[in-house]
Amino acid sequence: MEVDQYKVTSTISLNKSVTKVEIEDAEKKLRKVRKKLGKLQDTLYAHGKYAVLVCIQGMDTAGKDSLIREVFKDFNARGVVVHSFKVPTHLELKHDYLWRHYIALPARGKFGVFNRTHYENVLVTRVHPGYVMGENIPGINSIDDINDTFWDKRFEQINNFEKHIAENGTLIFKFFLNLSKEEQKNRLLRRLNKQEKNWKFSTSDLDERKLWDNYQTCYEDAINRTSKPHAPWYAIPADDKSSARYIIAKIMYDTLSTYTDIKEPELDDEVKANIEMYKEELSKE
Repeated sequence: MEVDQYKVTSTISLNKSVTKVEIEDAEKKLRKVRKKLGKLQDTLYAHGKYAVLVCIQGMDTAGKDSLIREVFKDFNARGVVVHSFKVPTHLELKHDYLWRHYIALPARGKFGVFNRTHYENVLVTRVHPGYVMGENIPGINSIDDINDTFWDKRFEQINNFEKHIAENGTLIFKFFLNLSKEEQKNRLLRRLNKQEKNWKFSTSDLDERKLWDNYQTCYEDAINRTSKPHAPWYAIPADDKSSARYIIAKIMYDTLSTYTDIKEPELDDEVKANIEMYKEELSKE
């Protein structure tokens, strides 16, 4: 599998893109690559000069939660922080829409995973522009003010945000879990048919499903406007969960492995010269 196979480097049409890929022994391959990722993360932590931001977007039931659980299973807990962004709180609405994402960015040496991301502000809010009114933005006095110019500015702000953090040492991965409408129906039915999964179902899932085409249009536009060399989008076929998880883990590992400067720091010369003495001192206790 080539890393760039799923990278969006030219205009993408979601209605023509693949939503299902079945990779042989995907679960076994995932176990191997996530162990390598875990070791690489330890080195990244010791190196302390890069942070890694992993952005995961997708329609309801695309498998975001389980993907995070399985891909990052072998990470040291101190090296990865997951943020699941819900409806903005009262405090968050008192700030600009990127504020809550800025303060959740990973520190150097760590992975930060955004389960739903700053892109909700050009996806959900674009499908439901009334939500923008809750942000109390100067000059936005009615839904009529939320026009093409408004969205152009918001995309520019998001691109600037990502460029800024990339230039300051954050390596960015953006994954769109490309789920088919048919597979979403099957997963929603499973939530209803399995009692232990009932808690995951919400009537709002059906309301949002009716807006499927609107969301696909917004996702396509967002991906095409914001897939940049320093912050690329990857369109991941998501109908087969095991394969999607492996593909994402493989993309991250292969890409991060190209950063040959990510190494464990050298010991201080004095410490290095006296290692045997320190061993002997401890052994005599």
